[in-house]
Amino acid sequence: MPEWTSQVRRGILEYCVLLLISKRPSYGYELVTVLNRWEPLAITEGTLYPILRRLVKEKYLESYWKESESGPPRKYYSLTADGRTLLETMSYEWRNIAEAVDQIEMQER
Repeated sequence: MPEWTSQVRRGILEYCVLLLISKRPSYGYELVTVLNRWEPLAITEGTLYPILRRLVKEKYLESYWKESESGPPRKYYSLTADGRTLLETMSYEWRNIAEAVDQIEMQER
């Protein structure tokens, strides 16, 4: 995978993780399963957990343990107020970038 693809993908994965958690609190394996529905977003737990730890450390996410009906307790993640602000900023930037790229693609040569 070219380096630029890796860099772009890393930022998009963080954005998608925040988007998913904004819809409802989620645990790590659940996020991996959902993201794996789309091949370009497929992720391993080894890639996801460092993202989650960093977002918690930076106070964009908070985590808590919750009992599971089908096994051991799970660590859930939810957005903090700062996380919601970050997500709004990322959403705004993503729309602007996607629109600009679409415009470039549509330009006649």
